[in-house]
Amino acid sequence: MTPTNKAVLRHDTKTRMSRAVIHNGVAYLCGQVAGPDAREGDITEQTQSMLARLDALLKEIGSSREQLLSATVYLKDGNEVAAMNAVWDAWVPDGYAPARTCVCAPLPADELKVEITVTTAVNA
Repeated sequence: MTPTNKAVLRHDTKTRMSRAVIHNGVAYLCGQVAGPDAREGDITEQTQSMLARLDALLKEIGSSREQLLSATVYLKDGNEVAAMNAVWDAWVPDGYAPARTCVCAPLPADELKVEITVTTAVNA
């Protein structure tokens, strides 16, 4: 992570965005999508891949599923919410569900079916 001043840390910063920005013990993560190997898969495969990538990023920044504060899930097709929720429900630890919003929206690539952004607490 790269400090830009004493209060803000930016993780894996590129020209357009950082993968995470941390301020006052809260991390704001960029959108996560399925990995390249899962992008031709169905909503279940894409959701599993997306959440695995989210797990890896949470670990990199010193957070976990138990520290999620909020999540916004973007679905290309609202008819796939039940299948996505089945994966989500198995992934979120009991008693640790974040505040969540799920919306239908166009996604940045035609093959993508789901994307998520989260806000999470980080370990001090």
